[in-house]
Amino acid sequence: MSNSALASFHAIAYGRVQGVFFRAFVQDHAHALGLTGYVRNLAQSRAVEVQAEGEREKLEKLIELLHQGPVGARVEKVEVKWGGYSGDFSNFKIRY
Repeated sequence: MSNSALASFHAIAYGRVQGVFFRAFVQDHAHALGLTGYVRNLAQSRAVEVQAEGEREKLEKLIELLHQGPVGARVEKVEVKWGGYSGDFSNFKIRY
């Protein structure tokens, strides 16, 4: 795997994304895709932050999933900023 295929993104999902198992949904899919990073609720009750790293193709799949969310979620928008791969994360966690 070449480093050019590695990337990261920082995303914020807005809508009904807290109290609907959104973080667990993101963590499960990130693990399945082999990505690292974290997901956490933001203080504003209608937003969840995701920082993820790994293969760009798998990151793009996770972004698609962020737009869907789990059953019970209603995602209104997802803001994504792409960045370079840092290797700072050893796994994918839910942060509190």
